[in-house]
Amino acid sequence: MSAQLAVCAEMVFLDLPLIDRVKRLDEAGFEIELWDIRDKDLPALAATGARFGSMTGYSEGSLCDPGSAHEVVRTAKELIPAARELGINRLVVHPAQLIDGQAATPRFRATGDMWLTAARTLEELGRIGEEHQVTFMLENLNTILDHPGIPLGRAKDTMSLVKAVGHPNVKMMLDLYYAQIGEGNLIELVRSALPHIGEIQVADVPGRCEPGTGEINYLAVAQALADLDYSGPIGMEAYASADSNAAIAAFAQAFEPLARPVAR
Repeated sequence: MSAQLAVCAEMVFLDLPLIDRVKRLDEAGFEIELWDIRDKDLPALAATGARFGSMTGYSEGSLCDPGSAHEVVRTAKELIPAARELGINRLVVHPAQLIDGQAATPRFRATGDMWLTAARTLEELGRIGEEHQVTFMLENLNTILDHPGIPLGRAKDTMSLVKAVGHPNVKMMLDLYYAQIGEGNLIELVRSALPHIGEIQVADVPGRCEPGTGEINYLAVAQALADLDYSGPIGMEAYASADSNAAIAAFAQAFEPLARPVAR
């Protein structure tokens, strides 16, 4: 079993225009991941011939807010054509709305209404995903450092929601950087979450740079994934600590037991 390695083009080769970053990553054999695509030149990106894997799958609303969850669904539908243009089939959503990385409406306790609203919204996204052959992935976050005030952000919360929905087009985006900061015990987390994972994202702690720059033993994580026969995508959503070429090479080396080339 082997996994596809992907790199977020928003975080490496930052001295280059986005199109050139995409070309560099494609030439290096990686799938490409993007954040908000509404301000991007989609025809130019498509013309690179790169393989795109994921993007942010909504632009407004909060998954767990009864007053704005419908906006998540509405904007998710609006983004489907852009995903199709780039050949993207993994769309990322968050437990609550982020604006410039911060909670739009900070909430420090999750209520029953939040749980029910999030589950029902994910069920609707699952139906949309099934219709358009895409998977919506609920990403865990951390509230200690990066995203204070985000309810239902822990990996155990996102896993519980995905399990409760039980739809094949709703999965977890299991971000191990966030999980290490907020929860730890990463290998056991991967084992328990395995049936519900749509993608694993990685960065090291502290600093959110490439594997090998912090405290996470990504070689051990990679071996655990190999032992579990994990064959899904693994994305580096991390900044380069110095040189971007060295950073993506370190990422590839850490997950070499699981790597396979981009399909052409």
